[in-house]
Amino acid sequence: MTVTPPRAGDEGTTARGAGAAAGRHREAGAEGGGADEVLLPGARVAAAETARPATEAPGVGATTGTGTKRNPPAEGGPPTRGFLAKATLVTAALSIAGALLGLGRDQALAHLFGAGTETDAFLVAWTVPEVAATLLIEDGMAFVLVPAFSLAVARRASRTGGSGGSGGDPVRALVASTLPRIALALVGVSALLIAGAPYLVAGLAPGLPDPRLAVDCTRLTATCVLSFGLAGYCSAALRAHRRYLAPAAIYVAYNTGIITAMFVLGGHWGVRSAAIGVALGGCLMVAAQTPSLVRQLFGRHRSAAPTATTPESPVTEHSGRSEQSGQPSVTHSVNLALVTPVLLFALCRQSQVLIERYLASNLPSGAISHLNYAQKVAQIPMTLSLMLCTVTFPVLAQALAEGDTERARNRVEHDVSVAACIVLLGAAAVFACAPQIIELLFQRGAFTARDTAATATVMRVYSVGLLGHTLVGALVRTYFSAGRPTWYPLAAMAAGIVATSWIGAATVGAWGVSGIAAANAVGITLTAALLLSGMNARRSVPIRTRRVVHELSKPLRAAGCAAVAGALCASRFEAPALALCAGGTTVALVYVLLLRLLGVQAVAPAFRTALRSVTRRLPHARFR
Repeated sequence: MTVTPPRAGDEGTTARGAGAAAGRHREAGAEGGGADEVLLPGARVAAAETARPATEAPGVGATTGTGTKRNPPAEGGPPTRGFLAKATLVTAALSIAGALLGLGRDQALAHLFGAGTETDAFLVAWTVPEVAATLLIEDGMAFVLVPAFSLAVARRASRTGGSGGSGGDPVRALVASTLPRIALALVGVSALLIAGAPYLVAGLAPGLPDPRLAVDCTRLTATCVLSFGLAGYCSAALRAHRRYLAPAAIYVAYNTGIITAMFVLGGHWGVRSAAIGVALGGCLMVAAQTPSLVRQLFGRHRSAAPTATTPESPVTEHSGRSEQSGQPSVTHSVNLALVTPVLLFALCRQSQVLIERYLASNLPSGAISHLNYAQKVAQIPMTLSLMLCTVTFPVLAQALAEGDTERARNRVEHDVSVAACIVLLGAAAVFACAPQIIELLFQRGAFTARDTAATATVMRVYSVGLLGHTLVGALVRTYFSAGRPTWYPLAAMAAGIVATSWIGAATVGAWGVSGIAAANAVGITLTAALLLSGMNARRSVPIRTRRVVHELSKPLRAAGCAAVAGALCASRFEAPALALCAGGTTVALVYVLLLRLLGVQAVAPAFRTALRSVTRRLPHARFR
């Protein structure tokens, strides 16, 4: 399912006004990148689409009939399929680099400190950056700020397009009204965590053998609350401006800082060096994005006065509402009623990790480490599958802000289908080749064959819940994109957490860490089912739920067969590298063949669009 591009003549906007706006965007040059297609609030014009030769694929970097290179979509305009494909490729490439560095970080931790008392103490402290990343970068703050910045960018585009309005830049107004308060709150939370570290460690892991080491590490990692919050703020602003390179690079910078600190300081500071690396990496995340954000806010063309005003449609920013539309101004688009359910949802989701470590703290030494290593590797397919959703989140928010429900529904259904196909392929490979993956990645130094066996077993159990994790990540964006408070996602996540807690407590005694991982899989799958069933016009985007479930069943069946075939093939080889190669190849071949036989339609068009895009210029990948 694909998004239908806007048609010329939609709504009541004249082509003359859109052409003038497009001309101004082309003159702007470096920032908006210019566009032949401009979308003003409530109206879409694509006059240049008819001028492109029929043989030219739509997208960024294409050429017109006169040989002129097409520029990326303007800030207020709908992105082409090619632009989204390139943005997804950039995000995925840097996310893969960050994930590989994350594996390198975990390998360094396992090699230097093993899977024992020291690493258990650090991993309790690691809870702070894990929760902070979810709340402030990946989910919580992004769900609030991306729609807010998308609205501000659309308002700014409408002004420069001559649709009316006077006053300052809406994006700068949003930054001025939110950033100081957010920064002050982050400083307060960081100070509170540093002061309360002993109580936090006692609550998270009461059975920990060395709580003092965990307290030291927690105080060092608590500084990441401020740095992660600022990094998440920058990421939301840049993605709303359709700048994806710097936000995608933050985990490359973060993991580089941790790895460097462990090798440079590990001999003297022990596992505390990893906590120092967390503090350093958080600062690098902010530094990687600051230059790009400054250019977006204070570039030369941003300081220009509005080119036209229309008395009939004034916009008064400080009144809190637009006199033309009656909608809240961008400076009032971030409020407590909207932020509270988002942050509580993100915190509730991350509490799964807290529950796991609480239950594992009373198991033999190394249990927390086995859970951590297994989870980090198993979640790589989920992270990659959500790259498309990360890129299209501002697009979805803009469509909902404009009331274009059909475009939003198509976007959600397409993204869910593609993300599910990707994550299920990864889940099948993880299940089939778990022992070989863990042996190749971690079995060296202080990490023994016993640790490999325990971690691989847990990772196979985790793989069962990967589809649930992906669906939660993809669907929850739709609930929070409309810019209105909703508590349903929190209720769905709370139901999953209750299931995780009860099942984990009931099975940890008999099954150990495998019981904890199984509880995680059941809980997140329950949450995904509730979110999917709640998709309607009152709460979210009204998708065709039965059709989506039917389409999801196809890759799910294919993944189950591929996982069994891959595991059987991998078990026939002794060498882990050869077994991984054979098992992974079998999984891929069986999975793709079954997808074709079952008639899955979502993957082929997306793959073709991405393939066309890899040889073209990536204008949105600039730091400009």
